Amino acid sequence: MSSRVLVLGANGRFGHTAAAAFRKAGWEVASLVRPGSSDGVAAGTEPVEVDALDHAAVSAAAHGCDVVLHALNPPYTQWSRLALPLAYSAITAAEAAGATLIFPGNLYNYGKGLPSVVDETTPMHPSSRKGRLRVAIEDRIAEAGERGMRAIILRAGDFFGGGHGSWLDLVIAKEIGRGHLTYPGPIDLIHPWAYLPDLASTLVRLAGIRGRLGRFETFGFPGHAVTGREFTTAIARANGRGLQIKRMSWWLIHALGPLVPLSRELSEMAYLWNEPHRIDGTKLEAAIGTVPHTPLDTAVKRALRDLGAID
Repeated sequence: MSSRVLVLGANGRFGHTAAAAFRKAGWEVASLVRPGSSDGVAAGTEPVEVDALDHAAVSAAAHGCDVVLHALNPPYTQWSRLALPLAYSAITAAEAAGATLIFPGNLYNYGKGLPSVVDETTPMHPSSRKGRLRVAIEDRIAEAGERGMRAIILRAGDFFGGGHGSWLDLVIAKEIGRGHLTYPGPIDLIHPWAYLPDLASTLVRLAGIRGRLGRFETFGFPGHAVTGREFTTAIARANGRGLQIKRMSWWLIHALGPLVPLSRELSEMAYLWNEPHRIDGTKLEAAIGTVPHTPLDTAVKRALRDLGAID
């Protein structure tokens, strides 16, 4: 059951990876990007240059599509202004087209004190601005489901792979060329990661069985739930030599929060690195069978190569 998908935000890491995965699986793919930025869309996909905040234009682009993938992700400092308007644009487009809306959820919804295992029944108690926005987005999607729209939310941990823009390159491996790694949390706590090619393959599988799912479904993507030691050891193995590991200076980020918008936004999310947790994938496995899972060493090596950090 596959046909045509509109990927909103197709030049972002997630959107680009997902568009390529849908195309590889035989789907017709429309890659929606900002005007003037169609050069970077995934090969074999149709570029559509539209302002994502122009709801009417996005809805027109969704005409004839079976799935709309909401891969739009504004910069951290623009979330409060753009997150909900972009979500409304995706919802409006999916409703207008009679399409299934797919949205990548994350763990911001659960807030401080989240349980060690998160599943589809875990209560959401956000403790950050971004967490409250994420809950609001999912509430709006659920409301659209009550109006008749079909929707799938796939919740995952921190992305890695597929290029620049993740904790891996912005913090952890930023100084790998100088022999250093910087880890954001205690080295022996479990933290969930989502290797983007695996996540994208899972989305394609869910889209393919959308007709057998309920009107509004959420799934957890287990990914790689590993300790910081396991993750950094995999990086060192991929690098081929030992690396010195140091802790990220959260105290400085917290101190700069009142003055620097990005530091304020990052500071709110520190708890995710200081509380061990993982995502349960039992429901997902029951729906699609074996969940795509690239071995950690292989995934890390490919991700570092994507960044040009290793040969």
